[in-house]
Amino acid sequence: MTGMGDGSVRKLVIVGGGTAGWIAAAAFSRLLGQRLTIELVESETIGTVGVGEATIPQIIRLNTILGIDEHDFLRRTSGTFKLGIEFVDWGSLGSRYLHTFGDTGMTIGNVAFHHHWRRSVTGQNAPDAKGLWDYSLHQHAADQARFGKLDRVGNTAMTGLAYAYHFDASRYALYLRDYAEARGVTRTEGMVESVTRDGTSGDITAITLAGGREVAGDFFIDCTGFRSLLLGGELGVQYDDWSRWLPCDRALAVPSERLPTLVPYTRATAKAAGWQWRIPLQHRTGNGHVYSSGFISDDAAADTLLAGLDTKALGDPRPIRFTTGRRQTFWAQNCAAIGLSSGFLEPLESTSIHLIQSHISRLIQLFPRSSHADAERAEYNRRCADEFDQIRDFLILHYHRTDRDDSEFWRYCKHMAVPDSLTHKLELFAASGRVGRDADDLFRDASWVQVMLGQGIMPADYDPMADQMAPAQLAEFLANLRTLVTRAVAGLPTHEDYLRQHCAADPASMAA
Repeated sequence: MTGMGDGSVRKLVIVGGGTAGWIAAAAFSRLLGQRLTIELVESETIGTVGVGEATIPQIIRLNTILGIDEHDFLRRTSGTFKLGIEFVDWGSLGSRYLHTFGDTGMTIGNVAFHHHWRRSVTGQNAPDAKGLWDYSLHQHAADQARFGKLDRVGNTAMTGLAYAYHFDASRYALYLRDYAEARGVTRTEGMVESVTRDGTSGDITAITLAGGREVAGDFFIDCTGFRSLLLGGELGVQYDDWSRWLPCDRALAVPSERLPTLVPYTRATAKAAGWQWRIPLQHRTGNGHVYSSGFISDDAAADTLLAGLDTKALGDPRPIRFTTGRRQTFWAQNCAAIGLSSGFLEPLESTSIHLIQSHISRLIQLFPRSSHADAERAEYNRRCADEFDQIRDFLILHYHRTDRDDSEFWRYCKHMAVPDSLTHKLELFAASGRVGRDADDLFRDASWVQVMLGQGIMPADYDPMADQMAPAQLAEFLANLRTLVTRAVAGLPTHEDYLRQHCAADPASMAA
């Protein structure tokens, strides 16, 4: 039942399925299902992009809110665990580092660990940034393909393993569809042919499907992918193009056979005109090549992808075209766009599914009781825009701060002008190792530190508060940390054994 003309919001219509649509349906049914009638409209004839197979730890919060059992979820989606992203050949050819989800070392004296580490290498002619990862629990576990639940290292203040997941995105959408339909969400099959709007307010009142069926609603969520059928198409919200900073505009995706050893991390390998992802699942490996069509042909990009596979391809590469950027607003009139319809940031830091869930969480927090929602709409748009902008800067960092000059693409990225907000962070870290992180930035200080160092920025100095320990104390502290890390990782099962014991995928689904 809709608001019956009194302005109240009682009927929610989600247009489009896939990961975005079904996360929205699951979350709204769980948290607002008692006051909303929810209908999701999708068409089986419209495919999904389906590259969002790698996630970041925030997804655990979503699954917890929904009451999803972790092991059941991973069994159903052929999922594996993820400790971070390995970046190969980014800062320079031959370089390699792991952007982990955890802290490196341990904060002491209210000083972040990397300042103590930087002090320890002061005076060396060419301090090696890789040395920081000697103190990383995640790095050692990743190197040995181990995984286990570890909240804390022994009885110390050292934090344990923070993790996320890899999974089959299409299976995740089906999993959430089952969840949402069990909680009263109605699924309607159909292609949208037209949109009806109120002549006075301009709000959307209904969509009409092929065959003439009308679906009315009080609030609409646009999950129609790159088409942005409602927010962009019908409501005319413009798109800000960020390709001058993030020039990749195409991707090719292809599955390949399962890795011989299931490592607990995503790999992103820089190529001559972009980068290639590798995502290990229980039944197969997800691969893709993100590239700039201005610097490489589609055929050459496909050859690069196939040549870089670690296992045999299971099909032909599937093309995806995109323009990096975002809508100027994310909620207009009585319609909010979620997922690709709101904007696109390449999956370099696995933020696609996070942006879906963070926007949905924000929308639920600000969801209006009536059509009079100017203040809530403004706050939603402000917070979503800030988040997009912050993630944008983090991605640009990977491309811009490089010593590579072996291709036209990398020369462009190295010398391009970048947003002032990123320039400030680069200058501050290079000077003193301090991180100019915004208070609500998705990425923690530890993330900025790891990527800055991994891309080759060695701070000229460190926080003077790190001088509180005597040199002998510092040496002993660092040696003890290395011992703690080594012992903790030695006690973990292998990633394969953990999956086999707790969440092995069903053999029938493994063959699908």
